[in-house]
Amino acid sequence: MVEASLREKTYQVIFGTDTPAGQKFDIALIYVILLSVLAIVLDSIESVNGQYGLWLFRLEWFFTLLFSVEYLLRIYSSPKPLHYMFSFYGLVDLLSIVPTYLALIVPGANYWLVIRLLRVLRIFRVFKLVRYLSEANILLRSMYAARRKVLVFFVVVLVLSVIFGSLMFLVEGPGNGFTSIPRSIYWTIVTITTVGYGDITPQTPVGQILSTIIMLTGYSIIAIPTGIFTAEIAREMHSEINNRQCNVCDRRGHHRDAEYCHQCGVTLPERLVEN
Repeated sequence: MVEASLREKTYQVIFGTDTPAGQKFDIALIYVILLSVLAIVLDSIESVNGQYGLWLFRLEWFFTLLFSVEYLLRIYSSPKPLHYMFSFYGLVDLLSIVPTYLALIVPGANYWLVIRLLRVLRIFRVFKLVRYLSEANILLRSMYAARRKVLVFFVVVLVLSVIFGSLMFLVEGPGNGFTSIPRSIYWTIVTITTVGYGDITPQTPVGQILSTIIMLTGYSIIAIPTGIFTAEIAREMHSEINNRQCNVCDRRGHHRDAEYCHQCGVTLPERLVEN
């Protein structure tokens, strides 16, 4: 009973966001995450690393131990530990601490570059902030809901890039830098996305006309994914409002978490459980 009670209290503090203790824990964890990311950024500056490298190293181990304890407590208190461990946030929590431990077991001085690359993975701690932002959760749900539309858009752009790239290879040829169809496709993608590195440029009049069409096509289609995400975000935000009807004043449009009618103040009917 004591262990069960301790596990429940730990769960309320770590996973709960409605309790005062849970809110304080979340706020403290956000500050710790921001400080740890700041330490990573400062450690990448050569002059700062040369002067404060030892302190940053100790600070990193301090943060790593804190996040390790947090990770273990989440596993301990979670009703479904495996579900948490293999969830998005569980994997992010793991990625935020593993690189520091991996740096201890990679032998040899010639592996120091690999160690530094592994330590960069600690920047994944930024994603730990997402769970505390309701607006970010709305954005993630909108992106997930739009995944099929975005995939279709991606395929269409890819097909257009292959067609235009092949035409540019045919028109310009190797003499003007379009040495292969893949390189021509690369130029087409860069042009469609309006980046335009300038490392390859069409020289013939036909090629320049074709590149103009490609650039105009890029400007025409660049608004499509923006419209997709905007529609999904609007739909997701609208879903935050529940259409439960008050039994007394017949008022609709209450927030999904509302318990009382905002018109007359009576208790609202129970919200239906969503599938």
